[in-house]
Amino acid sequence: MIPTKNSQYWRPPRTMGTVTPGSRTEQQPSSPFPSDSFSLLGTEDCTVGGGYWGSLKKAWGSASPAVGAVSEQSRSFWSLWLVVACLSFPTLVFVSGVYRPPLAFISGVSSSVGSPTSFRHPRPTAHGTPVPVSGRPNGTVAELYSVLAPAPSPTSAKKLPDAVAAAFSPKDPTAAGPSPSFDAHDDRTLGGLLFPGFDEASCLSRYQSHAYRKASPYKPSPYLLRRLRAYEANHRRCGPHTRSYRRALRLLKPGRDGEGSPGGPCKYVVWNPENGLGNRMLSMASAFLYSLLSRRVLLVEGSTDLGGLFCDPFPGSSWLLPIDFPLRRLPFNQKYSKSYGNLLKTSRIGNSAGGTLHRPFVYAHLSNDYDEYDKRFYCEGDQLLLEKIPWLVLRSDQYFVPALFLNPEFEAELVRMFPEKVAVFHHLGRYLFHPSNEVWNLITKYYEEHLATERERVGIQIRVFAVKLRPFDLILHQILNCTLSEKLLPKLDLRRQVALATGGTSKAVLLASLHSFFYDKMKGMYSEHPAAGGEVVSFHQPSHEEVQMTGRAAHDGKALAEIYLLSMVDALVTSSWSTFGYVSQGLSGSTPWVLLGPVHKRLPEPACVRDVTPEPCFHFPPNYDCRARAHADTTKLLPYTTHCRDFWKGVKLVDGMP
Repeated sequence: MIPTKNSQYWRPPRTMGTVTPGSRTEQQPSSPFPSDSFSLLGTEDCTVGGGYWGSLKKAWGSASPAVGAVSEQSRSFWSLWLVVACLSFPTLVFVSGVYRPPLAFISGVSSSVGSPTSFRHPRPTAHGTPVPVSGRPNGTVAELYSVLAPAPSPTSAKKLPDAVAAAFSPKDPTAAGPSPSFDAHDDRTLGGLLFPGFDEASCLSRYQSHAYRKASPYKPSPYLLRRLRAYEANHRRCGPHTRSYRRALRLLKPGRDGEGSPGGPCKYVVWNPENGLGNRMLSMASAFLYSLLSRRVLLVEGSTDLGGLFCDPFPGSSWLLPIDFPLRRLPFNQKYSKSYGNLLKTSRIGNSAGGTLHRPFVYAHLSNDYDEYDKRFYCEGDQLLLEKIPWLVLRSDQYFVPALFLNPEFEAELVRMFPEKVAVFHHLGRYLFHPSNEVWNLITKYYEEHLATERERVGIQIRVFAVKLRPFDLILHQILNCTLSEKLLPKLDLRRQVALATGGTSKAVLLASLHSFFYDKMKGMYSEHPAAGGEVVSFHQPSHEEVQMTGRAAHDGKALAEIYLLSMVDALVTSSWSTFGYVSQGLSGSTPWVLLGPVHKRLPEPACVRDVTPEPCFHFPPNYDCRARAHADTTKLLPYTTHCRDFWKGVKLVDGMP
């Protein structure tokens, strides 16, 4: 059969894109072959008369009357030419000295002849040897998790520091090593945490942020990776605007209260924001982990600015709650009559007399002002009841992950997913939170201009709680006592005036604070007096808003940029009680020095202590024994928790035997 435009064999010709080997750009000639003609599935396709090549030859041969009218001798010539080309192909591979399995090579060729935005370049390993990257989204599971994500497009690479952009381009194995401004580990999918098939241009930070941080000492477990992939599939099936979502949404219509669960299997957690950006990120990560454990789909209220701050973390679907969600304007707080705690208190839910077993939705209040009834959310028996309810609205300003271990069923899953309990938020945060391109541009531009070339980077995050008392001088002395005693900053020779810098090692200090006072003072001190050993110290502060303005896009964008910049330093100092610092240390996987406090009228002694793990602190744990229905210290119930060093009432995860 001769293919026509309406035939199943007809494919329109495409123009080959531009390939960039090293630093030289070449324009490939236009080819009459379709670009996907290289996606061969077997050696039989390279025969003259059969398979894809055979049908393609027929289609090309009959593309015009002139070609169709060639003589039998011409047909023989083209057949012979095609056979020689097929036989020459493996010969060239072996002669080149670089043998690769044929399917892998063909897959690499196939990915390189698509549109310019889908190029796949070889990536350098730690030893400088280029490793081929397959661009086929329908590859095997092994390919998807062993092969890293594509290199940035030429447009996106312009937004990166030169040292980082170079890491995404092919390298000469004999060339000098990478710039010392960042760690040249190559872990773009973060050990398999990230799905490798995202469109990179839509969210540059997803596959690029790893290059700005030191290599993580924590590796995600294979079981966690399987659970994440299963969740992603469920989110695609049940996410916004799907048939399952619309079916579940019908249960929320007036008059449906008290009805059973929907016929479909989709259940949801609707997260509501509270307090500042740090609190929101911690509670979102906690809500996602709960969704993972309870087989629900997480939807986040994005009416403030979350849609402009973060990329969607799940492939093929959005995590933003649609604006027409019917429960959006309800007054969710601790006193809301349909909160789970209040329903328990009034016996309007459960198996007791007068209680309703099934409801279309329930509200879980897990913020710092929750009561004993609200805390029963974490108990196993209560979760068995809640699992029958399709819609669960959740509001929290806490990192409540440690409390999920109180449920024996959840605990068994958590131990499998997180053998290293000190890295729970490290994995969840890096999986979920990818700055939007606008915020990522702020981050990379500031990093390139101020931090990239320094030998060492120290981050200091400063939170002032009693602003009206203006304890700025006390906090400044505390910072200096901490950083000098811990040898994070060099001592000053106060007897001498600083001379014009003539060399010496360099150290960059990144200050993150709402106030400019600390930057002005510390920069002035190190500008007037020389540092010991001739070390050159520079100070940098991206912004100083003076007051917190949560919910304003510009303010939250700067806050997120500074959280990420702090996660890129070599040594980190944070403030007590600050969720802002918790997120930075969790993303970096580092254990910070914590400034004790808050400081009001007296200087703490010691000025700071080294934290025990990178995990955030759960400020207000339930301290509730589900079996005894009585108060109990959470650290007594869970052997792998301890009290926080900066907030004694709080608890945090540590490694230990379950």
